[in-house]
Amino acid sequence: MAKYVFDSFVVDVDERRLLRAEEEIRVRGKIFDTLCVLLENAGKLVRKDELMQAVWPDSVVEENNLDYCISHLRKVLHPGKYIETVPRHGYRFAASVRVQEADERLINLSPAMVPEDVPEAEVRYFTTSDGVRIAYAIDGQGPVLVRTIDWLNHLNFEWKNPYLRHWLSEIMRHNTLVRYDQRGSGLSDWEVSDFSYQRTVQDFEELVEELGLERFAIYGGCQGATIATAYAARHPKKVTKLIFTGAFANGWPPPAEGSMEQFEALLTLVKHGWGRDNPAFRQLWTTMFHPDANSVEEDWLNELQRISTTPENAVRMMSEFPTMKIFETLPQISCPTLVMHSRDDATVPVQEGRLIASRIRDSRFVELPSRAHMVAPGDPAWELFVGSFSTFLDWQSGTQGPSVPRHVPSARLAGVAHSTRKSHD
Repeated sequence: MAKYVFDSFVVDVDERRLLRAEEEIRVRGKIFDTLCVLLENAGKLVRKDELMQAVWPDSVVEENNLDYCISHLRKVLHPGKYIETVPRHGYRFAASVRVQEADERLINLSPAMVPEDVPEAEVRYFTTSDGVRIAYAIDGQGPVLVRTIDWLNHLNFEWKNPYLRHWLSEIMRHNTLVRYDQRGSGLSDWEVSDFSYQRTVQDFEELVEELGLERFAIYGGCQGATIATAYAARHPKKVTKLIFTGAFANGWPPPAEGSMEQFEALLTLVKHGWGRDNPAFRQLWTTMFHPDANSVEEDWLNELQRISTTPENAVRMMSEFPTMKIFETLPQISCPTLVMHSRDDATVPVQEGRLIASRIRDSRFVELPSRAHMVAPGDPAWELFVGSFSTFLDWQSGTQGPSVPRHVPSARLAGVAHSTRKSHD
């Protein structure tokens, strides 16, 4: 279904959302329906009886109900005078309205927009307290945003994905972005003895300490949200905002009959099929994470799995998922938190996202109309994801917090010279 665009407003009929400059304005029920009817007939007189029949098709209501809806809409759209009253007849939406079709992108992130000569990110290293070298990259400008680990990480390879690279570049236009590879994967050390959840949280703490970060936001997807939660609960004065996508509260897989038996079967499949040249074994995970991916995206996800880590390390990482429980920790979060979750996520049910948001005092939950575990450009939910992300971080207002000079995220970072590149391909 189409979207209606007028001035700085966008009305998404499918999602029943009104946005002004990408910030959502709460309009619900018959008030939203009234607005949609007026927009559909923009520039035309809509008689009161016709408007009431369209908004309340199965009910007989008094005219004061319509008056209330019109009055509320005028307050919401103030100071613009968009709704004209035609005395004794009805109303007319006076602004110029553009209809945006469902396949027309508000934010166009396509490979054609990505410069061919974009260099790979400069990879640096630090050594953890237990002797593991962790690879990280940092670039951009503005307030610091630290992205926690995903299940699979490879700093250089993700930069070769044109869609992902352009999205990361967009973030870097507004934030100083810190990324890193989990121990045992990507460009970090693969020969690792400790993959425990506690050790993974400690790695994050030591990275923050290494960079000398004082105040920053954290972006965590899936199990990365559990890392962010643990850190924010321990260091509330350091974390300004949290963004979660596809997160779980009670470990993964979520508690359900037969879930652990299925999980053990998946671990066996990973152990024996992950490292083979035939991507059929890895295709299972690609389908779970991104069921509507095209062939190019599927090939990239399959290859990411192959080069990111060994089958043995993948099993050891996954074996920690059931221990990553943050249900009891969530109420300790004191900073504003944005929780986004795909409605039909087959990997982590949307109920987990709702549960997480319900246990954080200052949180906002956004349900994404998607089947993907992590949405990507081209997904039906991409615009909503980007709009929610950018609004939450105040990209347009530029009021996120203290800025950080481009390429110099902290005074301590300036002295870190380990930029030697490393590959496990």
